[in-house]
Amino acid sequence: MLSQRAQEQVPHSTYNEMWDVMRDPWTKFDNPQGSVDLGVAENKLMQAELQHFLENNINLYGSVISYQDGPTGSQRLRQALAKFLSRQLETHRPLEASQIIVTNGVSSALEHSAWALADESEAFLLGRPYYGEITLCQRPHVRTVPVTFGDVNPLSLAAVGCYERALLEAQRQGQVVKGVLLCSPHNPLGRCYPRHVLRALLALCSKYQLHLVSDEAYALSVWRVPMFTSVLSLDLEDLIDPSLVHVLWGVSKDFGANGWRMGCLISPRNWELRAALGSVAIYSYASSITDHVVAQMLEDDTFTAAYLAENRRRLAGAFAFTTDFLQRHAIPFMADTHAALFVWADLGQAYRRRRHPERASRRTAIEALEAVDEGKVVEKVKKSLRQQKVYLAWGGNFDSESNDMFRIVFAHPISYLEEGLRRIDRALGSAIGPKTGVVQDQVLSLSRI
Repeated sequence: MLSQRAQEQVPHSTYNEMWDVMRDPWTKFDNPQGSVDLGVAENKLMQAELQHFLENNINLYGSVISYQDGPTGSQRLRQALAKFLSRQLETHRPLEASQIIVTNGVSSALEHSAWALADESEAFLLGRPYYGEITLCQRPHVRTVPVTFGDVNPLSLAAVGCYERALLEAQRQGQVVKGVLLCSPHNPLGRCYPRHVLRALLALCSKYQLHLVSDEAYALSVWRVPMFTSVLSLDLEDLIDPSLVHVLWGVSKDFGANGWRMGCLISPRNWELRAALGSVAIYSYASSITDHVVAQMLEDDTFTAAYLAENRRRLAGAFAFTTDFLQRHAIPFMADTHAALFVWADLGQAYRRRRHPERASRRTAIEALEAVDEGKVVEKVKKSLRQQKVYLAWGGNFDSESNDMFRIVFAHPISYLEEGLRRIDRALGSAIGPKTGVVQDQVLSLSRI
């Protein structure tokens, strides 16, 4: 006999394709029939460098087998984080160790935020497409209010009006909205919010006394202009009550260390939130070994500067390789990506075009095709991807306004990436070559997602 909340999770836990993919990894020689994973947001471009640092620099000592300083992170780690993030995020005020709560991953920090800032059935605004809904809903039982943009760029100043309209409509229906959750840089769009848009969103939150939770897990993985702006780099007192602003960060994405399980919540001006979370932090206690390793790594300014610079260079190269492949194979994608580990691609549209090449040059015909049986086409694409044993994250899991979209993670060595892209191409069916009537609008704008 299970609790009602546990019973609700049983159907969702019976099968997850992602874990099957991870148990059967492709390698060129040892397992050429294995699965290629371009779906999980994991950076594998710098694994050798990280391994080398661990082997040659980390010295473990007795305290790493103890509880150390308690469940919110050691004083040493929080001091290292405060110094490192103050510099990297160019914070308006230097961070202090007391303003940071360490967790076993950013997902735990996000769940803590939902638990502490909203009661059950209250909600956060989330702009579509978005990542993180399940973390809010699964255990804290906090709802999401999706923000739909239509033809509006979701990272533009005009999008702030969409947030306000969604808020007012939710309130009209009796929904209590406690905050706005941003993923900045954006997952899955791979773009940064401009400074003026962040200021406008903070002003909106101030107007309605909403919390702003900024998930900045990809903050240091911005590999071409425009560069990243952290909300902590702004003079918050000119815009909002600073106690309403909270930031999340971790080593999983920017340092390619998903398995270390180390994230943090930064709330510089809300001591009550930090005190409340201190009471439940035992449930997100980071390993003392991880605590020690991350502290020692972040204290090494020379290593982190060189590592992050080389990581950005490799990400830019992998993105260029991926988008060149997509362009050559007539797979539409969002080309103005400049951050994070993925590209947002329209496989549904590519699938339709390949099966109707005689009409592919006629824009009106394509628009008509896109409107017919969208659900069936997407299911065919997903089935074909499974048959080719290549795993992608589907746009429906991000509540995308177009179900045709898929997230392709490109942060892999070229040989692995090339194998995955070839399988995607095969899954879409007979390719339309560049000289056989390809529709020449493979690049998607932010108003077409």
